[in-house]
Amino acid sequence: MIRSVNGNTAFRLALMGVAAASLAACATKKPMPIRTETPPAQTQTPPRTELPPAQPGVTQVPTGALPGSVQDFVVNVGDRVYFDTDSHDVREDAKPLLDAQSTWLRRYGAVAVRIEGNADERGTREYNLALGARRANSVRDYLISQGVTADRIATISFGKESPLDAGSGEAAWDKNRNARTAVVSGAQ
Repeated sequence: MIRSVNGNTAFRLALMGVAAASLAACATKKPMPIRTETPPAQTQTPPRTELPPAQPGVTQVPTGALPGSVQDFVVNVGDRVYFDTDSHDVREDAKPLLDAQSTWLRRYGAVAVRIEGNADERGTREYNLALGARRANSVRDYLISQGVTADRIATISFGKESPLDAGSGEAAWDKNRNARTAVVSGAQ
């Protein structure tokens, strides 16, 4: 009987030792200070985005995008132009955007792009791939005519395989007849 009392006592002492060690460990930690002050007002001004000269019909809004970055190109210039049905001719309303693209690309001479030609769902796969290629090449030719060197521009056709709008109907088809200028390298 004495042995069981001593076993219980030893067990209780061990538990009390563990509890005491735990409390001691917690007591040595310093509490984290609570910040009650307000941070000082930001003294640095956000970076300004330099914009190409204003183009008629193109609205440009400065953003916090790093000049020469992909975001700068997409937000401040625009990356997509649209085409009429069964056409690969650059429309008049697309020229200001392509002019802005060429200005941006000339400013950032290390940037290379890929023009991605797209078509709506109507027509055969082969027809739409060929039409997408003609659209991409039309945009490429326009940019080259504006002073962008040809070796910085690649083209590809997705035909009807990568629609912006999966719907069927004129509204969806209007969106899907496009060429997208994608920055592939050299951006900041």
